[in-house]
Amino acid sequence: MAESQLHPVPAAGTPPAAAPHRLWGGRFSVGPAPALEELNRSLPVDRRLWAEDIQGSRAWVEALARSGVLSRPEARALDAGLVRVAERLAAGDAADADDEDIHTLVERLLYEEVGDLAGKLHTGRSRNDQVATDFRLWALGAGERLDQELRALGATLLVQAEQAIDLVMPAYTHLRRAQPVRVAHWLLSHFWALERDRQRLADALVRVSVLPLGSGAIAGCAFPVDRTLLKELLGFRAVSPNSIDAVADRDWVCELIFVAAMTGTHLSRMAEDLILFSSDEFGFVRLPEAFTTGSSLMPQKRNPDGLELARGKAARLVGDVAAALAMLKGLPTGYNKDLQEDKTLLFGAVDTLMLVLPATRQTIEGMEWQDGPLARAVHDDGLLATDLADDLVRRGVPFREAHGAVGRLLRRAERDGVPPGDLPDAAWAEAHPAFLAGPRPRVSPEQSVQARAVPGGTARAAVLDQIAAGHASLAADARRR
Repeated sequence: MAESQLHPVPAAGTPPAAAPHRLWGGRFSVGPAPALEELNRSLPVDRRLWAEDIQGSRAWVEALARSGVLSRPEARALDAGLVRVAERLAAGDAADADDEDIHTLVERLLYEEVGDLAGKLHTGRSRNDQVATDFRLWALGAGERLDQELRALGATLLVQAEQAIDLVMPAYTHLRRAQPVRVAHWLLSHFWALERDRQRLADALVRVSVLPLGSGAIAGCAFPVDRTLLKELLGFRAVSPNSIDAVADRDWVCELIFVAAMTGTHLSRMAEDLILFSSDEFGFVRLPEAFTTGSSLMPQKRNPDGLELARGKAARLVGDVAAALAMLKGLPTGYNKDLQEDKTLLFGAVDTLMLVLPATRQTIEGMEWQDGPLARAVHDDGLLATDLADDLVRRGVPFREAHGAVGRLLRRAERDGVPPGDLPDAAWAEAHPAFLAGPRPRVSPEQSVQARAVPGGTARAAVLDQIAAGHASLAADARRR
C-alpha cells in the first residue's frame, strides 16, 4: 500500500482494459512478477476500508478545490463520481475485482465514472497518508462499536448484580474458599475490570483521532491544502505534526490491539469463573441452554462452549499484541510495506471481540444463580475464620495473636472431625482464653458480609453504592456522546 511518488496523470483516456490499473508504474518497463503480485495484493483484506477511502477522497477533493488545484466544476464532478463509486461498492459491484488494493479499485471505478478527470484526485496525496487516514477512520468507528458492546455487557452485569444482591457465595483465593461475599460483589468485580477496558479504549482513541492526510509519501504536500479543513471534514481531533511520523505511526494500532487483548483477558477470566461455577462440582449457577452445546457421544452433557471459546480466543488476542510490536520494532524511519500487515491484526482483534462480547452478554443475561448450592457452600466454618479473628481483636487481642489462635482452633476441629462451633468450651479456651471472655463468637455468612461496610466492601449498602456508581459511569459516557 505504499508509493514513493505521486500518481502520474495518464496521457489520455482511461488505462487500456487489458492492462491492470495501477497507481504507479511509469518508471517500470514490465509489471510485477505473478508471485510478487499475489504477495503484494491486499484487496482481500483492505476491501473493508472502501467507505473510509471514499470519505477521505471526498474530503481531499474539497481541499484541492479550496487550494485552487481543482476548479469548482471539477470538484463537483469528482465528488459526484465518488458518490456513484460508493453506491456501486455498497451494492456489491466489483466483488470479484483483483486490483492491488482498495485505493486502486476506487480509482479504477472513478475512471469509469468520470474519465480522465479521475487522474487529478491523487494530486498531492500518497497512498501512504491515504491508507493511514482510511485506517484511522475505520478504527474510530470500530472503537465506537466496541464501546457500545462493552457498555451493554456492563449494563447486563449491573442488572444481574441488582437481582442477586442478597445472595452470598464463597470468594476464592488460590482457588480455595476464602471469605463470604455477595454474588453481586463478584459480578461487580468483573464490571469494574470492563470499565477499565472502556477507559483504555477511550484514551487510545484520542491518539487514533490524529489526521495524517496531507503528509504525502513522507515529506508533506506540495500544494497549499488546508489540513485543518480536512480535520474538520473527517472528524479528527488533531492534525499530525510531522509528515514522517504521520505515515509510519502505528503505535495506535498496537494500543488498540492491547486494549482488545486486555478485554479478551478479562472476558476469559470471567468465563473461567462461570465455567467452574456452573459445573456439577460447584453448581452455583445454571447457564442458559441456548448458550451450551451437547456431546456427540454422551447424551447428558451440556458443555459451556461459548465461554470456553471466549477463554480460548483471548490467547490469539494476546499473540496479536506481540505480532504488532514485532512488526514495528525493526522498521527504518518512514513507511515500509511491512505495515500492510497491521490491518490483518487489528481487523482480526476487533472481529474477535465483536463475536465474543455479544455471546458473553447474552450468556450472562440468561444465567440463573442456584440458591441451594450457594447456601451449602457458604456455610463452611472455615470461611468465617477471619471473622473469628476479628472478634478476638474486638476483645483486645492483637490481630497476629488472634490469627494464631483461630488457626489452632481450626486445627483442633479438623483433628476431632467436627465444625468449630461443635467444639467444647475447653477447646475454645485452649485456643485463646479471650474466646470465653463473654459469649462465644457466633458469626454467620450474612453477618460476615454485612460487617464489611467500607466503600468497596460487601455490606449491602456498600454493594448498592457500587451498583449506583456503575450506572452513573455508564450514564456519564452516554451523555458525553
